Amino acid sequence: MSEPVIADYAASDGFIGKYRRYAPVGEPRGEIVAVHGIQSHGGWYDTSSRMLADRGWGVSFLDRRGSGLNLERRGDCPSFRRLLDDIGEFVHGIDRRPIVLMGVSWGGKLAAAFPRRFPDTVDGLVLVAPGIKPQVKPPALTRMTLLVRRLIQPTRLVPIPLSDPDLFTANPERREFIRTDPLALHRATTRFLIESRRLDVHLRFAARKVRVPTLVLLAGEDRIINNRRTRKFSQRFRGDTTVHEFPGAHHTLEFEPGGPVFVEVLEQWLNRWKA
Repeated sequence: MSEPVIADYAASDGFIGKYRRYAPVGEPRGEIVAVHGIQSHGGWYDTSSRMLADRGWGVSFLDRRGSGLNLERRGDCPSFRRLLDDIGEFVHGIDRRPIVLMGVSWGGKLAAAFPRRFPDTVDGLVLVAPGIKPQVKPPALTRMTLLVRRLIQPTRLVPIPLSDPDLFTANPERREFIRTDPLALHRATTRFLIESRRLDVHLRFAARKVRVPTLVLLAGEDRIINNRRTRKFSQRFRGDTTVHEFPGAHHTLEFEPGGPVFVEVLEQWLNRWKA
């Protein structure tokens, strides 16, 4: 089974980030660039990344700046566009095709917004329980407070409102993993949370710029994502879009008791680029 290597990626603003690289086994079939959720990091998705690499796909799982292995300025980012640029600059350094961008949970928002900022850059998108349409939003007063703090205290850290591991999985072993994970992100800056909201607005215009084949993977028992509204949103994509829902599964599909339930479906979808 493919073993990951921790490597660095460099952004044009001088930031040096970490990512996990899973080299493809055998004849390379293409490259998958993956981005994680608001609290997680690439290490959460080690099993599926190994499985995909063993099937010939190179996987680069980027830890978002301020998250996971990136210990500097935890929970912060200059802007959502800077996060998109981090991905775009990384992708531009890949010389093997096809390139598929995979966004998990909150990272699904970045993946869906990516084609508008970087058209004709990737060949496909995979959105895994994407955070485009959440079940619950902060109250209006909380959002207003964050906006004020964004102006006067942009780097103030506040709790991320998804602290209960039960929201992510029903697997007791994985709940404990989430609860004790030293790299998980539990607080973010007011700037980051406002940028997340700005990204939501940006997505209203970005959806119709998605013109590549897209696979949307949903968890039937997701307590974080509104699947009905996510399906409706995905209908605005202009490319060939496939939606697959896993009945009985919870938000973090990686953590289902039988392992990452989505890999087989994903591989079948990836076969469109089979040589």
